[in-house]
Amino acid sequence: MIEPRTLKGFRDHLPAQALARERVLDIARRVYRSYGFTPIDTPALEYLEILTGKGSEETDKQMYRFTDHGGREVGMRFDLTVPFARFAAQHVHDLGLPFKRYHMAAVWRGENTQRGRYREFMQCDFDTIGTTSPVADLEMVLVVHDLLAAIGVERFTIRVNDRRVLGGILGRLGLADRSTGVLRSLDKLGKATPEAVAAELTGQGVAADAAAALLEMASLSGAADAVLTRLDVLVGESEQGRAGVAALRGLVAAAGAAGVASERLVIDPSIARGLDYYTGIVLESFLDDLPTLGSICSGGRYDNLAGLYTKQPLPGVGASLGIDRLLAGLEELGRTSAVETPADVFLVYFDAAHLTDYLRIAAALRAAGVAVEFFPEPKKLGQQLKLAAKRGFPAALVIGSDEFAKGTAQLKHLATQASAPIDWRGDLHVLVDAVKSLLTR
Repeated sequence: MIEPRTLKGFRDHLPAQALARERVLDIARRVYRSYGFTPIDTPALEYLEILTGKGSEETDKQMYRFTDHGGREVGMRFDLTVPFARFAAQHVHDLGLPFKRYHMAAVWRGENTQRGRYREFMQCDFDTIGTTSPVADLEMVLVVHDLLAAIGVERFTIRVNDRRVLGGILGRLGLADRSTGVLRSLDKLGKATPEAVAAELTGQGVAADAAAALLEMASLSGAADAVLTRLDVLVGESEQGRAGVAALRGLVAAAGAAGVASERLVIDPSIARGLDYYTGIVLESFLDDLPTLGSICSGGRYDNLAGLYTKQPLPGVGASLGIDRLLAGLEELGRTSAVETPADVFLVYFDAAHLTDYLRIAAALRAAGVAVEFFPEPKKLGQQLKLAAKRGFPAALVIGSDEFAKGTAQLKHLATQASAPIDWRGDLHVLVDAVKSLLTR
């Protein structure tokens, strides 16, 4: 016998988990489309050269790669942004610019597993490509805000920064040539202690006073105006840094005008994002009640990524919802207690002689928009109701021989065990209307 098991970092999704994830995906589609984003899809496998050197040294190491049957070096996508940059460069003449897309699909990284982090996981991306307008940056923030609110997350914070601010400060400290390593170290703040990050920085040859200045910058917190005023001082005369501070100031003002509460949008100079392709605004979003869980929705502006595939300028900006981490957090907080079911009504198969009647009833309910599961075998009533309750069905429709003879039925609410009688006398329209009415009570 072969032992049934899954690989480390990979997992099965049982119906309750899969239904909860599907609900979030449906919400994400609705929010993305409300802003004009359109769906696309790309292959799980790409030529290796498409993927390598685009994220970071770490993502290159984590990438699942192999030689396929045709002798080609290929890799499994580690995110959805890099394939999108390739996609946009390849199809730009058919798309028109600016182009707004969303993409929901699995990605793979051979990283260490931990709470809410797996080696196969789903991302729900949305991006705008072909414009450097700050309106697109603002829209990224608004979509993230509306998405989390629509999912039902009540306490969350969107933390924003600008890579140009970090670049300006690094330039002033004489660390511009080490920006990649320094930013990756700063990105570990929150997951590692300031002392550990300082040690990592000095290990890269960063002077102790420069490391202290970077940690001071990263620790800035408070009202947006106060943080931005301090950042103005820290970037000094750096043109790049001043542009970043100005972009943050404009973003905060515009988001407030668009209805984002000030406590939900925070300037956080420690946000760097570990991927190398970011060039401007970056953001990460956190559950306020689980700050150590990590970011549940992250992204930023990447103006040069598509330039690796085409000479045509294709600046982009977007973010990605980490649905697996979000659901892990909501489950930990007890926010996923509502049971999702594939159907509204469990239709009990009580009397084999009335099979065609059951099928007509199920068809009439479905035609009226009521999802129905019809049990396939005429087993004992108690056995069927027990299964329906276990699967979380809100109600079961019970019609036996006596009920068919009298033209009656019982709609049983499985959570309370209360039954509501229905007098339909063979009229399917009456039965359907009664079931729909009782389901809403």
